[in-house]
Parts: sequence; C-alpha cells; structure tokens
Amino acid sequence: MAFQLITVEKQAGVGKLTLNRPPANVMNYEMLVEMNQALDDLAKDGSVKVVLVRGSGSRAFSAGVEVKDHLGERMPLTIKEFGKVFYGLRNLGKPSIAVVNGVALGGGCELVAGCDMAISSDKAQFGQPEIKLGGLAPVAAALFSRIMGERKAFEFVMLGDNFSAAEAERVCLVNKVVPDAELDNAAEALAAKFVEKTAIGVKLCRDALYQAADSPRWEHAMQKAVDLGIKTWETEDAAEGLNSFLQKRAPVWKNK
Repeated sequence: MAFQLITVEKQAGVGKLTLNRPPANVMNYEMLVEMNQALDDLAKDGSVKVVLVRGSGSRAFSAGVEVKDHLGERMPLTIKEFGKVFYGLRNLGKPSIAVVNGVALGGGCELVAGCDMAISSDKAQFGQPEIKLGGLAPVAAALFSRIMGERKAFEFVMLGDNFSAAEAERVCLVNKVVPDAELDNAAEALAAKFVEKTAIGVKLCRDALYQAADSPRWEHAMQKAVDLGIKTWETEDAAEGLNSFLQKRAPVWKNK
C-alpha cells in the first residue's frame, strides 16, 4: 500500500507508522485518511504483534491538526477523520505505542493519549492549545480524565499551556521518559517485549483492560475480566506457556 504523507514498515513482528509531513508532521485531512487505511491494514496483519507510532525527523512527533482544515467545508470532514484514528487505535487488536520524538501539541498530544502506551524523549513538549484559539480538544476531553484524573485534565484542556516530558510522565500520559539519544533503542526494546509474547494472550489482556476501563460498575468489570481470564487460559498458547515453564524451556507460540 503506497502512502504520500505517512510511511509504514513491518519487520520482525513490529509495525511502524510514521507521520511524514516535515518539519512538524502536522496532520491534514489527507494524512488522516492514510493513517486510517494504515491502521486497518496493521490490524488485519497477523504477522504484526505491536505498532509503534511516531513522527519523522527529530523536531516533532506532531504539532497537531492543520489549522486551515478547521475552517470551511474541510472542518467536519477533518474532525470526523481524526476521530476515526482513535477508533482505529482502539480496535487494533494489538498494543500501540507512541514514540514521542519531539513536540506533541494539539492533535499530536491527543494521538499520544490514544495509544495504549507511550515512551518519550526528555526533550519532548506536550500541550492542548486549542482553547487559546477558541476551540475544544475533543479527544483530550474524552481521554485525559481517564488517564490522569479530572484535576489535571481540566488544567491542560481548559488552560492550554504546554508541559514537559517529565510532567507528562508524572501524570501518566507517557509511561517512560528517556534521554533523546536513547529513544529509538528504548522503543525497540519495549516493542520486543510484546513480540516475544503470545499475540492471543496479549490481545485478551488488552481487551480485559479496556473492558474494565469502560465498565461503570466494579461488578461488571470484574465479571468481564473473569470471563476473559477463562478464555485466555483455555488457549493453546496458555497451555504451551504453562508446559514450557514446567519443562524449563522457552515457549513456542502458535498465537492460538
């Protein structure tokens, strides 16, 4: 599949989706369409066990969604296509990791929030400046409270000030901050931890975590987790994992 504004690579179980609109990797309508096509393809590809999302170059992960695309006839089309990206990430069926190699502002910061995990350069900056333009960051409004709690979500979405990578880690927007020179190796090492595991087991764990997050009642979340726990331990790979442990050998996954 040929793309103009993103690149997609697949190697050794790792899918890499790179926003490629330098210097700031601003997402316009056409890029968002390509991102959704790529996410659909990555979801369907059984050889891919984890997806890394990053920006090209060293300046920016993404500085957001094109300002001009917030005006006129392109505005509703762009916002809808942007929203589809987050459904694509949620329905990926495998972990997604944002690799934040520079500024992540506006829609770029929301893209970090939409991934399952995130690892960041210590030089990265984050922010939701939409309110300063009189607008709303819809995905941040939907996701930030779940990630970091209401107080910080209100602060970042309603004030629109930038914040550091260290602060992003403190409020759990990113899992880990590393020196800028170590970011690529750290991201590859994190992805490798998923590649070595059974894909079906990781998928079911991911499903259980999302279902728990979506459940308003503790009892419902617990029942869903128990049901998925049973389903997970009934898989061929779970049996292989247990037997390999008992036999003191490395497991051979079938992803079944």
